[in-house]
Amino acid sequence: MKENAKSSLPGIPFLLGALVLALGAAAVFVLAFAARQPVLLPVAAVLATLLVLLIAGLYKLEPNQSGVLSLFGRYVGTVNDNGLRWNNPFFSKKKISLRVRNFESGRLKVNELDGSPIEIAAVIVWRVVDSAEAVFNVDDYEGFVHIQSEAALRAMATSYPYDQHEDGQISLRSHASEVSLHLKEQLDERLSTAGVDVLDARISHLAYAPEIAHAMLQRQQANAVIAARTRIVAGAVGMVEMALSELQKNGVVQLDEERKAQMVSNLLVVLCGERGTQPIVNAGSIY
Repeated sequence: MKENAKSSLPGIPFLLGALVLALGAAAVFVLAFAARQPVLLPVAAVLATLLVLLIAGLYKLEPNQSGVLSLFGRYVGTVNDNGLRWNNPFFSKKKISLRVRNFESGRLKVNELDGSPIEIAAVIVWRVVDSAEAVFNVDDYEGFVHIQSEAALRAMATSYPYDQHEDGQISLRSHASEVSLHLKEQLDERLSTAGVDVLDARISHLAYAPEIAHAMLQRQQANAVIAARTRIVAGAVGMVEMALSELQKNGVVQLDEERKAQMVSNLLVVLCGERGTQPIVNAGSIY
């Protein structure tokens, strides 16, 4: 089922014609009863019938709104003209909003790629682009969008880990753009049959489930501490190597292997320690 454009007629002339018919039918009825001329009653009945048909064919469409027309269950076409319009009075007319809409899904509890339970929610921005598909392909296109959006969000969340464990790995927390693009692709695949186009889809809430949140926080803190310590040690070793190289190069002092080892130990303690060191000044011989 694809949308088929249907033309319509301006409604103002038909509205004026309906007013004229109403006045004419009223005048004929009054004349028929006042002059006691029953022969005028069929004329008044015809005028009243024409009036009903004219009024039944009138409908109004606002900007970014379309009207889906059907005749006795058969799709006729879609009207996109705004304002007061007129079509066949026997057409059934269903109005569909083409405006951009958005909603935030509920917080879903799902298992991410590593199996840890997480809470996730997303904001979906969408609009109807095919009124015929929205009306005839699904029963309730708005409910269809909400349910399929939650299903797509669940499917996407199970495809990635919460945190990045390897270099180049895509995770929910660190790669928002890639995850949003994947979610949008999932939504487009599911909602295209309902004539809906997804304009944007982004995660609005992401957290570990309450039952494991404390343990995962401790793991994140441990990973952060390890990463910081690794960088500190790497920098300290580089500084010690530079210090020994400069001392040997400038001939400031000659150290045997034992003294070098002691100096390296002292420098690493100073550079890697969490607290400030208290130096001891040796006024005598180093030996």
